Amino acid sequence: MRPHVWAPDARGVDLVLPATRERVGLTPEGDGWWTVKRDLSHGTDYAYALDGGDPLPDPRSAWQPDGVHGPSRVFHAGRFPWTDDGWSGLDVRGRVVYELHVGTFTPGGTLDSAAEALPDLVSLGVDVVELMPVAPFDGPRGWGYDGVGLYAVHDAYGGPEALQRFVDAAHGLGLAVCLDVVHNHLGPSGNYTGLFGPYATDAHHTPWGSAINLDQPGAHVVRRWIVDSALRWLRDFHVDALRLDAVHELRDDSEQHLLAQLSDEVAALSERVDRPLTLIAETDLNDVVSVAPTAAGGWGMTAQWADDVHHALHALLTGERHGYYVDFGTPATLRHAMTRVFVHDGGFSTFRDREWGRPVPSGTDGHRFVVSTQTHDQVGNRAIGDRPAERLDAGTLAGSAALLLLSPFTPMLFQGEEWGTRTPFQFFTSFPDPELGRLVSEGRRSEFGGHGWADLYGGAVEVPDPQDEATFQRSVLDRAERSQPPHDRLLDWYRELIALRRSVPDLASGDLAATDLTWHGPDSADGPWHGVLVLHRGAARVVVNLTDADARVALPSDAPLDVAAAWEPCALEPGTDPRVVVPGRSVVVLVPAAGD
Repeated sequence: MRPHVWAPDARGVDLVLPATRERVGLTPEGDGWWTVKRDLSHGTDYAYALDGGDPLPDPRSAWQPDGVHGPSRVFHAGRFPWTDDGWSGLDVRGRVVYELHVGTFTPGGTLDSAAEALPDLVSLGVDVVELMPVAPFDGPRGWGYDGVGLYAVHDAYGGPEALQRFVDAAHGLGLAVCLDVVHNHLGPSGNYTGLFGPYATDAHHTPWGSAINLDQPGAHVVRRWIVDSALRWLRDFHVDALRLDAVHELRDDSEQHLLAQLSDEVAALSERVDRPLTLIAETDLNDVVSVAPTAAGGWGMTAQWADDVHHALHALLTGERHGYYVDFGTPATLRHAMTRVFVHDGGFSTFRDREWGRPVPSGTDGHRFVVSTQTHDQVGNRAIGDRPAERLDAGTLAGSAALLLLSPFTPMLFQGEEWGTRTPFQFFTSFPDPELGRLVSEGRRSEFGGHGWADLYGGAVEVPDPQDEATFQRSVLDRAERSQPPHDRLLDWYRELIALRRSVPDLASGDLAATDLTWHGPDSADGPWHGVLVLHRGAARVVVNLTDADARVALPSDAPLDVAAAWEPCALEPGTDPRVVVPGRSVVVLVPAAGD
């Protein structure tokens, strides 16, 4: 590696080599860049010192083995012996995605131990494994959204080569890999970019403070810093997709938005490597500008998260109406989400106290929207990180899974939901700085002092301390549950639903126009809704009985249907007035009869 660093305001820059205690002066080469004619071999520790100051890690560091405050280490990605030559990639749209957190997915908490569990995901029917952020952060434990290095892999997870091993193993099993990356802010500890140059700007502000500099002086280098990191994961680590965190906080008034630039460059890379490369945006704007082509003024993302589907289903099943669930909870709202994606598509949002969103244009592929019933956010940002299985019965969980997996969208599961785990996913950190740790703990308690949590949990809420290691340990999945009743039954149900999605064209389709939702029961409820939902997917039907009694549901008379899957035994009543009898707290999937 040839040392090369951007420090436009420095009067002098030294390369610091801890092993030999050398300081080698760098030479300016224009536009704020400094370099030296010296090649550093793989595994060499180095740092940069500005104007005779303390050694600092490289803003483009690929390896931080001693933590975010220590020296960088040279990593040559090309040394890895890849075995995935036969991997041709896949288009993520319409596939089954599985989100996991490396530190809690297995007791080992590393990329290598996560790779050992990949056959379980193959057995489930997963297509894409989405890793929560692996960028380095301060301390061994955390969610990863406070990372401070766009090019490195958290050392507690195994470092950069462990990520290459994970991707290689996944490809060998037929799994694509999506990496969650954070470009909208850097964490509060270990971020030294501001000492090097204007990586941030006060011209815009975000929930984390000053915005990343995308449109002010020096932005051309910062944009390259971001785009180059993304291309590197896709090219040098063979990653198939990137999930881009909270892109609505990428404040950019440039003629070409950063995301459009990234999309165009990723498309060009896809051509060169001859395999699909996917960009998935997390955005709460409820605006298809994210997936519109760059040539039409859009951002060119392959897909985007669509949280309104989660909110509509969660509020209906649980009866929760606090916070952003206030406008959700009726079957009509769920129908709107299932057929038009965004519930707030130009109308008034009570939670935001303003009109919000835009309609999804007719003909838009439903597969361009990633939906879920659980995510790290929707579980972890509850007061105690509790799972739906804590309050929903098994039949309701089975119905929820069917509505998700047989929807016209790209479904995403969150680790453990497939067996109805009750293991919480709580917010945890491990900042070594006592003062920062105290602020995080106090902030978490303050944040959850309201939002109706006491009413929801039936009394005062004891918010877990993020800095307490026990909070992290409680969040580690108990994988032994998978083979224990009642979890094993739900796991088999998820497998059955995913297999149906793959084998029945109507259930695999992303055609929103061929999707509808009808219901039998009240139009609203003060708590959990009790009635029968019927999801129409072309000629197929998914009937979810959320009452305690048997339900007789009319079926089309001109197109006979067969039972493809049922949570509890059900009965078909054929004839001129065909019906299906669905037991209480159960779900049945009906598909066109053989030969029809």
